[in-house]
Amino acid sequence: MHLFIKRSVLAVCEKCGKPSLPHAVCKNCGYYKGKEVIDVMKKLTKKERKAKEKEISVKEKETEKEHGI
Repeated sequence: MHLFIKRSVLAVCEKCGKPSLPHAVCKNCGYYKGKEVIDVMKKLTKKERKAKEKEISVKEKETEKEHGI
């Protein structure tokens, strides 16, 4: 009965702004409720780590501007 299947609702991560499941650790940045739970950078290569750090810092600056901090 595919008529009763509902779409999953996604929440926006406070840290990076990516969509993630509610009440779950963000797979992009590894944070949950403002605390780092998983070290996402640990598994990445040097090149990937640099790109990910840059992406996260840009998102943090954007959220700070939105909140007026």
